Amino acid sequence: MSPLLTCLCCCSDALMELSPAAQVDMESDEAMLWTLQEAVERQTLQIGASACGATAVVDVLKALGIEVAPEEVDRCVQTKLRRNEALLPDYLLSRSEAGATHAQLISGAEEASSGQVIGRFFHFHPPRRVSLVPWLARWIRSGAVPVATMNMQRAVPKGEEIPDAWHHQLIFGVMRNAVFMTNPLDVVIDTEVHERLCSDSVLLVRREDVLQRLTPDCCLSDLSQNQSDPRWKSLDVEGMAICFSVIHQVKRMAEQQEHELTSHITIPAAYKSGITLFACATLQRDKNSKTVPNCRCCEDF
Repeated sequence: MSPLLTCLCCCSDALMELSPAAQVDMESDEAMLWTLQEAVERQTLQIGASACGATAVVDVLKALGIEVAPEEVDRCVQTKLRRNEALLPDYLLSRSEAGATHAQLISGAEEASSGQVIGRFFHFHPPRRVSLVPWLARWIRSGAVPVATMNMQRAVPKGEEIPDAWHHQLIFGVMRNAVFMTNPLDVVIDTEVHERLCSDSVLLVRREDVLQRLTPDCCLSDLSQNQSDPRWKSLDVEGMAICFSVIHQVKRMAEQQEHELTSHITIPAAYKSGITLFACATLQRDKNSKTVPNCRCCEDF
């Protein structure tokens, strides 16, 4: 087993608890999987609705020297879609899990690569004592490919609309105070990335998306009574939805549209914020004793 693979499989979360000063002493702050020009040429644009996770996995495999059709990757990741035509309870359930979790990315990458690629997730919530850029640089130089799972509803620039989803993005490089990512191709200040990586597993759903599905015949009690996830009850999603409806009706009757309504309700989310590190597995032999082709990057491990 390669040193990197051993480290990914066996390292404990204590690795993340190095002080920032110690990490800076160990490594410099710059590391790149691709140059900017290579990223422009090689990045994959979003392959489908809610498929940012599968899109990131396509680029992970590319970075590790493995070409797999985007449709096959999406099948392996098992991207979940929003049920936009459903009544409110089912719609909110679909919103809470639309797209993919880090676990789906890991299993999808392994399946799509026929076992040649493995992944390890590092959670960033609750907050960790880690200096993000040096930590990422160390892993990139070791041959790992990072994917960030971020709550894009955090660190929203002033004056911009709150996004309506979490997002997975491949990180193709870092340098001091900056993180380079694909889908979209972007350079983001490390403090913004860190804030989005450090989020509870919740999602804000716009008021308009709730009200247009809040019909008299929808059973809101299903949200708090029939879910295996107790957060639906503790976040009082049912109560917030009812409150939206009542306030909206009162304001329409009073024609007091100048006052601001609560803009979102908070629901549980299936995602966990953090970084997934992907790397090539060692050569294996299948049951027919045929050697699985090696990944390009394994030669350097």
